[in-house]
Amino acid sequence: MLKIENYINGELCEPLSNLYLDNFDPSTGEVYSLIPDSSGDDVNLAVEAAKKAFPGWSKKSAEQRHDYLIKIAALIERDLDSLAEVESVDNGKPKTLAKAVDIPRAVSNFKFYATAAMHTATEAHETVGQAINYTLRQPLGVVGCISPWNLPLYLFTWKIAPALAAGCCVVAKPSEITPMTAYLLSKLCIEAGLPAGVLNIIHGLGAKAGNAIVAHKDVKAISFTGGTKTGQDIARIAAPMFKKLSLELGGKNPNIIFADCDYEETLKTTVLSSFSNQGQICLCGSRIFVERPLYERFKTDFIEKVSQLKIGDPLISQTNIGAVVSKQHLEKVLSYIDLAKEEGGKILLGGKAVKLGDRCANGWFIEPTIIENLAHDCRTNQEEIFGAVVTITPFDAEKEVLNYANSVEYGLSATVWTENLSRAHRIAERLESGIIWVNSWLLRDLRTPFGGMKQSGVGREGGFEALRFFTEEKNVCIKINYGG
Repeated sequence: MLKIENYINGELCEPLSNLYLDNFDPSTGEVYSLIPDSSGDDVNLAVEAAKKAFPGWSKKSAEQRHDYLIKIAALIERDLDSLAEVESVDNGKPKTLAKAVDIPRAVSNFKFYATAAMHTATEAHETVGQAINYTLRQPLGVVGCISPWNLPLYLFTWKIAPALAAGCCVVAKPSEITPMTAYLLSKLCIEAGLPAGVLNIIHGLGAKAGNAIVAHKDVKAISFTGGTKTGQDIARIAAPMFKKLSLELGGKNPNIIFADCDYEETLKTTVLSSFSNQGQICLCGSRIFVERPLYERFKTDFIEKVSQLKIGDPLISQTNIGAVVSKQHLEKVLSYIDLAKEEGGKILLGGKAVKLGDRCANGWFIEPTIIENLAHDCRTNQEEIFGAVVTITPFDAEKEVLNYANSVEYGLSATVWTENLSRAHRIAERLESGIIWVNSWLLRDLRTPFGGMKQSGVGREGGFEALRFFTEEKNVCIKINYGG
């Protein structure tokens, strides 16, 4: 059985403990590889390697760093099909989705930040008759990047690429649930000739390896994407150490549909925004609010469209809905469906685990589920489920739906469907979300800031925001002697 290895100081290596964790294929329910159960000792080695590499890497020009990142991007692009298949096996998502979205986005992350670092600028201010002030932005040093299981290589590279482009050296930890593409990235970095210690990848549990990265005195910043509870734990450790923090956390995103929407486009995209990646995207719209004149028509057509989604083997091209990532997550999603029933919800579609045949007989599959007749403030509508479960609710007025949308503790994203331009601006301004899509969903320009409000996190990723996060600002004031 394949044993995944850590990537430390430019080499693949076993964990010092020689202990491993099981890695499951969600579509079969079977162990198919082993993951290093790394500890603080492995993290210490990685940090030391990163510290040693930092002076040389930080002194390279942005163009020199660009060349390394572009080599890595080209290698990911070369291996697109095989990486997509590995991502599908490791995560349970349809291979077609990984091939169309996840792996291409990893390529784009490296390409974008490789180039963006060459176009950064700093400010200068003339204090007339007295001085010139200018700003330096210098790489922080060793930084920690911790990514989640839902979009494994996509979000792993989303953090690593700007950190490397800014001149930092990285100790990174992918989710222990989906480690395989991060392991393969290690091999591609070796093939690309990335200098030893610039990027180090540690596999293992968050409570052991992840905490060791967060708590290490020589790690200057933490970029984390994951659950709100874990983000709170990270903040408790890192904040007293005055580390820089970027925390992209949970979401309970509203999808607001007005009666004047482009109906067919709204219907088609809402199916995607509800159930892509089995609903396991932090940006999925899990609370659908439909203006009352359109409600019954939309509900009927939505149920019909969702019922046509094919649940099946993630490696088959016809599959729309693959496996959820783990048995524990399947049980969590099902428990929320039971809760919805207790709270008076009516299951319009789905609501049950699915047993497939052939190689997927023991896999973890669940029907896409639509629920109505729930109060906006019930637990099902307030807590993050992170699965293929949506609620649908009618509304009559803007003020009412804004109250519904903003009632949760989260504020990551929202989607608004309307052809009324004034209304679009008005609703977008009043929604408590970091990202607002109008008449679209998951349409991303990598130059734009990304992040949430409230318990959806702190800080922003994306564009030059991410490059700035991995640097320290320094103001230099030069007094001018006007004599002579």
